[in-house]
Amino acid sequence: MNQKQIRNIAIIAHVDHGKTTLVDQFFQQSGMYRDNQAMAERLMDSMDLEKERGITISAKNGSFSYKDHRINIIDTPGHADFGGQVERVLRMADGCLLLVDAQEGPMPQTYFVLKKALALSLPVLVVINKIDKPAARSDWAVDQVFDLFAKLEAPDELLDFPVIYASAKGGYAIENADDSIEGANMNPLFEKIIEFIPPPSGDPDGILQLQVNTIDYSPYLGKLGIGKVVNGTININQNIAVARRDGTVSPVRITKIFTFERDQKVPAEKAQAGEIIAVAGLDDITVGVTFTDPDNPKPLPLIDIDPPTIAMHFIPNDSPFAGQDGQFVTSRHIKDRLFRETLSDVALQVEALGEGIGFKVSGRGELHLSILIEKMRREGYEFQVTRPVVIMKDEDGQKHEPYEELSIDVEEDYQGPVIEKLGGLKGQMLGMDRRNEMIRLAYKIPTRSLIGFRSEFLTLTKGMGVMNYVFAGYGPYAGEITNRTRGVLVAKENCTTVAYALFNLQDRGTLFLDPGVKVYTGQIIGEHCRTGDLVVNPAKGKKLTNMRASGSDENVVLTPPNQLSLEDCIAFINDDELVEVTPKAIRLRKRK
Repeated sequence: MNQKQIRNIAIIAHVDHGKTTLVDQFFQQSGMYRDNQAMAERLMDSMDLEKERGITISAKNGSFSYKDHRINIIDTPGHADFGGQVERVLRMADGCLLLVDAQEGPMPQTYFVLKKALALSLPVLVVINKIDKPAARSDWAVDQVFDLFAKLEAPDELLDFPVIYASAKGGYAIENADDSIEGANMNPLFEKIIEFIPPPSGDPDGILQLQVNTIDYSPYLGKLGIGKVVNGTININQNIAVARRDGTVSPVRITKIFTFERDQKVPAEKAQAGEIIAVAGLDDITVGVTFTDPDNPKPLPLIDIDPPTIAMHFIPNDSPFAGQDGQFVTSRHIKDRLFRETLSDVALQVEALGEGIGFKVSGRGELHLSILIEKMRREGYEFQVTRPVVIMKDEDGQKHEPYEELSIDVEEDYQGPVIEKLGGLKGQMLGMDRRNEMIRLAYKIPTRSLIGFRSEFLTLTKGMGVMNYVFAGYGPYAGEITNRTRGVLVAKENCTTVAYALFNLQDRGTLFLDPGVKVYTGQIIGEHCRTGDLVVNPAKGKKLTNMRASGSDENVVLTPPNQLSLEDCIAFINDDELVEVTPKAIRLRKRK
């Protein structure tokens, strides 16, 4: 295809501002489906975890055609925990669509993804999305976006950004906020993309340069490296060289080339500068390597990734129930899986523990690591993890720790308890903004203060609050922060929980288990109502007598247990406790 007719765009936004829904409309309205063809919602969110959680975890590639132009799309995650994905896939783009919710305006992750785009000097087309919301404030949202550009010190040529108003859910876009939406479709946005986003630069006759930005996997072809051909032309069975991250260069032969059509890969004979493709032929391919000319290798600069801020220990399961559920249980199994993950996730770091069996796994946040844990347990792995800890730095002889910029939206009635709690967590208020009956609070707060805070925050706000945060850099150590003030209820022996015993334990704290559940010595079955741990017998039955008396045989009425999710468990435990993860169960236990 003519290079002038190619557009490579990344769609960036805060989580839940409509990126993946917009891509669905692109595919549907560009004529890539028959009129009677069924189309899945959020097509680009192909992972089970993405569909369940309603978020984008991995960056995806797709494309569609419009008026003889091929528009390649890169759908990016919105969570800062997956910022490593955003940083590297933006290298494939020649421009960005920045989606902003017309009611919420720019949010913390908007700041984060826009900062990455501006660092690469990418032109930005602003899309004010969800203009069909009853509380939409389109003009206000545009003003807020301009302020954000100014805050990020965008160059003058990028400050004059074009704006399109859209409803991804409604399937239309308009050029002016007061234009009629009668009969509107996505064509105004398509036209603006072709007009404003430049075609890719690069010389098709130059020395080959293709940097791998994403790794995919095919059961038939093995690993696939996805990236943009920056210069040159690449053909099937061509002898080329791969420049690795360590500086070595070795020969390799490309066996397959794929271009993208919709969300599918289509075989191709060759590709030239400007095209985004997937290539097969190298089993040990990693993110950041460059395919280049073997006679005159010219590797592209390595991808710089923000450092991890949180670390956990992954260790083999040694509980009494070890090996009952999992298919992969040994330290070697865990090691192979973790190091395989680092090949595609450059923001993840894995190192063996010096003092014993296990691995230190470092990532960008709780969500980043919990998604990895959930993926592993679904694949049949069984292991244990420790409480996450932040990664400290020593600067000029002083201890520094990571901080987050926290944004909270709460109803006015709940602002007092939230402010009081954040004060105890060493949070520094940066600002307060009243919007109708909602209050937006901005804080700078240590990362370790936010470990486990989300569930407590939802309790404080009766589930009505919204919190978002983004990495703000390192700062001076804030001092001791108390994690959990209460102890736990610990099972005395291996047994099966009994309703009568649990009924009598309800006054001692909050239970985590139903009756009829097998537990073992040292397993945590609930949270104590006081400080200090309490060893209990959850299988203690009622003593039988041959006497019956009014009132002594009342029914056992149990309060429903507090069922903790994986993230809740990770946030709940203290340093002397572990989360046991298996394909069928998640348990809490005390360390031996």
